[in-house]
Amino acid sequence: MRPIFWFLLLVSYGVRVRIGKALAGFLFFASLAGPVAAERVHLVAYGDSLTAGYGLPEHEGFVPQLRAWLEQQGEDVRVVNAGVSGDTTAGGLARFEWSLTPELQGMILTLGGNDALRGTEPDSMRANLDAMLEIAAARGLEVLLVGMPGPGNYGPEYRAAFEAAYADLAEKHDTLFYPDFLAALGDDPAEALDFMQADGIHPDAEGVERIVEAIGPSVQALIARIRDE
Repeated sequence: MRPIFWFLLLVSYGVRVRIGKALAGFLFFASLAGPVAAERVHLVAYGDSLTAGYGLPEHEGFVPQLRAWLEQQGEDVRVVNAGVSGDTTAGGLARFEWSLTPELQGMILTLGGNDALRGTEPDSMRANLDAMLEIAAARGLEVLLVGMPGPGNYGPEYRAAFEAAYADLAEKHDTLFYPDFLAALGDDPAEALDFMQADGIHPDAEGVERIVEAIGPSVQALIARIRDE
């Protein structure tokens, strides 16, 4: 066989070996890197004192505990606390648009508890929530609408209309829906008091932990809906 042929064969083999090694190295380091991480999701928790963490050290409030729970589930998510103690749906609507910063992709909307305490007409509360959901839709925000239990001291009709407003609006706006923020504390009022602060209205740290564990999967569904867009 001619010497030139051997020379070309060896050169060709050497090139193939070098390319093969380079490719193997790339694949090895790519395998170490694992799958590409999902992009961080930006949420706002928009509500009243229940969202704000009234009466609790900052790290024991609803939003910090929710952040920690989501991190434990492997979620890369930022949750902004936009809870204002004492806020009604009217107050929430008044500050709504300027609270929505450009990076936000989704919202946990929890308002209405103070409307119930004040005996606000359910139709008025419904209209305020409806307006907020319209604005959220126009901004392209996905929403998890969180309901509140209707008070019993204004009669069964008031309670039914109050609670129905949330379910109706969730259907109208195609939002995710969690019917009762306080459901994880139990159906028995006496039992629920075991997880309340001294005022009997706001959950203590253990109560918030229970609420977060219950609502957490719905927040994950919100995150998944955002990532699927």
